[in-house]
Amino acid sequence: MNTYDVAVIGGGAAGLSAALVLTRARRSVAVIDAGKPRNAPAGHLQGFLSRDGIPPTELLALGAEEVTAYGGELLHGTVSSISRVDDATFEVTFGEGQVLSARRILVTTGLRDEVPDVPGVSERWGRDLLHCPYCHGHEVRDQRLGVLGGTPGAVQHALLLRQWSHDVVYFAHTGSLTALDRQQLVARAIGVVEGTVTRLVVEDDALQGIELADGQVVRRDAVFVRPVFVPNTGLLVELGCVTHDNGWVVADATGGTSVAGVWAAGNAVDPRAQVITAAGQGSAAAIAINNDLVDEDVRHDVADFLTGHADDVTATTAPKENNHA
Repeated sequence: MNTYDVAVIGGGAAGLSAALVLTRARRSVAVIDAGKPRNAPAGHLQGFLSRDGIPPTELLALGAEEVTAYGGELLHGTVSSISRVDDATFEVTFGEGQVLSARRILVTTGLRDEVPDVPGVSERWGRDLLHCPYCHGHEVRDQRLGVLGGTPGAVQHALLLRQWSHDVVYFAHTGSLTALDRQQLVARAIGVVEGTVTRLVVEDDALQGIELADGQVVRRDAVFVRPVFVPNTGLLVELGCVTHDNGWVVADATGGTSVAGVWAAGNAVDPRAQVITAAGQGSAAAIAINNDLVDEDVRHDVADFLTGHADDVTATTAPKENNHA
């Protein structure tokens, strides 16, 4: 069985960033990734300094090259379990029953988006059915935009999106609007369309509009939706990590969880983390993990030194005889 200082579960921006820092610190690192990044449908990612507009797959490929150049190992497979062997060791099972050993664990498994069950939504996800104005708003600026309601925070999503276009329509769908919601939407010159949305109208592989239950089609160039974020934290929960009431794992500023030796970073613990944010969180977690390993290394070295030099230590610390009369 191969043994590493750190096993990183998830090879996205957070995981690769952590692996880069750790390998440069001369730690042995294995990154295990299932090859299903959340942003795979997106053609480009924005807002990443010096990499604005780069395809997500290209960013990950560049990161993987950097990690392997410093000696990190990239392993393909889905992690099925993580178990603690003793106070200083974990076993990770992945793929077709492969097992490795690691002194520390970093989980960067991200989250999954639960979107309304409307025909066309899943197919257009990341293309012209979007969720993040900061990621995609500039690319669809001044176009005819829609916001699909029915999920928590959808109205706030529409209010935010208004700064990218003067033509924004809020589709109530299965949601309801309060008097304050309506007041704010009207004040921002955002149109409101009542009625259940039945499908996204797509022609020639491009969104044309939104169809309602009464057959009406409202022309739109792009539609935004506020998905429900569900963290992929099954491995962390099985390890015994404490969670908030909403199910998200509790982690400190460095990603440290309630379980000694286990860290988490990126969307697995922060639903709002963008790619660049997740990368920063991975870096912070890596530094904390390395510091923790250094502390453990020092304790072991001191114990070994004292064991190997017990006579010398006794001689230097024994009280001297008093020869004075």
